[in-house]
Amino acid sequence: MIKFFARLCRQSFRRNPLVQAIPHLRGARGVFSKTCTHFKLWQRSMTPPCPPQGGNIAGCVANIKHARNVLFILITLVSSLTVYAQPPAKISWQLGHERTTAGAPLAGLRSNSVSDIVVHNGEVWLGTGKGLARSSDGGETWVTYTHANGLPRGGLSSLAVSDSIIWVATAFDSLVPEGLLPAGGGLAYSTDKGATWAYVEQPGPTPIQNITFDIALHPTGVWIASFGGGLQRTANRGQSWEVVPPDSFFFDPLGNLNHRVFSVINADGNLWVGTAGGVNKSLDGGNTWTNFSHQNQTQAISGNFVVALGQQKWRGREYLWAATVNAEAEDEFRAVSVSDDGGYSWHVSLEDEFAHNFAFDDSIAYVVSDNGLFRSNDFGRTWAKFPSIEDREQGQRYLSNELFAAGVLGSRLFAGGPDGLASTDDDGANWHIARGSVAAGEDGTPRTYAYPNPFSPFRHNQLNNEGHVRFQYNTTRATEVTIKVFDFAMDLVAEVVARKSRPVAGNYFEVWDGKNYRGDTVANGVYFYRVELAGEGAQWGKLIVLD
Repeated sequence: MIKFFARLCRQSFRRNPLVQAIPHLRGARGVFSKTCTHFKLWQRSMTPPCPPQGGNIAGCVANIKHARNVLFILITLVSSLTVYAQPPAKISWQLGHERTTAGAPLAGLRSNSVSDIVVHNGEVWLGTGKGLARSSDGGETWVTYTHANGLPRGGLSSLAVSDSIIWVATAFDSLVPEGLLPAGGGLAYSTDKGATWAYVEQPGPTPIQNITFDIALHPTGVWIASFGGGLQRTANRGQSWEVVPPDSFFFDPLGNLNHRVFSVINADGNLWVGTAGGVNKSLDGGNTWTNFSHQNQTQAISGNFVVALGQQKWRGREYLWAATVNAEAEDEFRAVSVSDDGGYSWHVSLEDEFAHNFAFDDSIAYVVSDNGLFRSNDFGRTWAKFPSIEDREQGQRYLSNELFAAGVLGSRLFAGGPDGLASTDDDGANWHIARGSVAAGEDGTPRTYAYPNPFSPFRHNQLNNEGHVRFQYNTTRATEVTIKVFDFAMDLVAEVVARKSRPVAGNYFEVWDGKNYRGDTVANGVYFYRVELAGEGAQWGKLIVLD
């Protein structure tokens, strides 16, 4: 139900029955859309063999209504006590006390879902559905920090790195009386590159729909963008938080779209904040702000709902990038907006793309979106789209059009999304795909399992408008594999592969598009599949198809 939910949320204002049914959500379409996008990402973060959690659209509708009536009112009342920011002060990262947690990080990637990529001082950091991953050798090997190391529970929703200092935030799905809603899992920080971690409780009166989408490290403190929780700052490592509206108005996330915050960056000491009401800029540590919106400029951003921000520097010039989406006005639209004069004018390109993030390599800009990976050599004037990602050496395709994060280390470009991490050293001619799937047949795991399970051909692993499910299995020697799918009556539905050579023992998977031998998408129901390994016998598994 997750992609259907996201599509429902992204319908136009006039055609969305949910917005029409909830008066106070009218005019907040962009905010609602962003919530659904992250909701979908978190739902996909479950690492196999555990099946991804399902969604209930009726429950979601009730939950949105409940959260609107309760969450924003609570936040407004509680946060109003500390709304007026005090003059920012320089802080020392050496102050405070840490809660140390023993234990080394786990080897390898532990999740297929990559939501954030940060490249810093020769290392690559990943926000994943199962923790924080780090590589010190250009992506050849990885370690993953999890809840056992001191991180909050849930998948990472944001990440910031500066030298030895690391801050992360997490999110998870919370079951409340009206159903399932996304919630902030809290934050954690390390001042020694991950050797020890300190936990920080999610700021605000409730974690429900109070998710930290972005983190910025600034001389005046740590700034977080937390949707209904607004823009907040701590100068004492999370011991206390201050709500800082990016304007001169009383904090009111229910009535003021500019107080619903989704992105924040520190650009050479200047704070840039993206909200559902536009782009906001502060040159004095958050004391005063300038707002740039679709309505208050001649050469304006495409839409007021700002999903992501990025800074590109080239030959002494600064380019500010914003992923801008339609929020309220009928003439707003999705695109990428770029400014080279401090936000006072914007160039709009990649129209109709829902961009998620940016990466830069000198004069080259990369954008990841719902439709893949794009590159521009002229600061967004023209674009080239990368073909579908394929790892020819492993014989694997990246089974998603969507990408959520990108990063550049030297000549290597990284791109991540719901189907793992892809990297290339030759501008996309060849790709390597790394995933964190649980190995079949190890540590009590069955020798074969299907993922995702339940599986929807119309929502899961969408590539070229087709869904895909993996049949994971292992071999103990050189063999040939045949996989057949049967319905509940044990009639043959499809033959996925026939006598495919697997010359060495190891863990493998085969991909099925959910279609029968006639090319028709199969109906909902229970299916069985058989993995036949020459010389090793057969292994059976069960798959539920549910749209």
